[in-house]
Amino acid sequence: MIDHAHDLACVRDATERLLTAVAKLDNASLAEPSRLPGWTRGHILAHLARNADALVNVLEGRPMYASAEARDADIERDAPRPLDTQLTDLRETAARFQAAGDAPADWSRTVELRNGVTDSASRMPFRRWAEVELHHVDLGIGYELEDLPDEFTDREIDFLAERFAGHKDVPSTGLSAGNGRTWTTGGGAEGAPVAVRGTAADLLGWLAGRRDGSGLTTNGALPKLPPL
Repeated sequence: MIDHAHDLACVRDATERLLTAVAKLDNASLAEPSRLPGWTRGHILAHLARNADALVNVLEGRPMYASAEARDADIERDAPRPLDTQLTDLRETAARFQAAGDAPADWSRTVELRNGVTDSASRMPFRRWAEVELHHVDLGIGYELEDLPDEFTDREIDFLAERFAGHKDVPSTGLSAGNGRTWTTGGGAEGAPVAVRGTAADLLGWLAGRRDGSGLTTNGALPKLPPL
């Protein structure tokens, strides 16, 4: 069972880690490339702020974004802002998300995200947690996949393994981590089952498109995953 209150607390902790790390940067470093192709660090911070507002929209029954074009335009508009403006925006939007999460609500209801995707309202705090943690890594400022909380890593692997389950382009794939956890995913493509082993951080990096899988071992070719 998903505990949205627990996940909201985890979002708060992850956001504080992010804010503390970002506060040590300067304006010049925000203009430098992040680990995401085509995005500076400023783009990532702008996206995180706008995503918080978008998830407030979801929780309050409004469209997540006015349009895909508006989402992209807002990120481009906000990416060049100076550090103090970025930090203020991150804090204020994080507070709005926490307030929306703390409001009395039916957490079992179904909500709609982008592109017609639906999910339980109770999953929104975890989705926000994933945004904060993974994009903190994407900034390339010393926070790595190995630094993520163990609980988050296991649950995000759960989420991504479920997302790729039955995908027509992914063969049946078993995942094994050094912590003893196992998962299965894929199964929609022809071919012999593939066994993939590695650290939880490397498995997550591969599934989330943050690592190329070179740190993993397999009994065959490493499956090519579709984009997230």
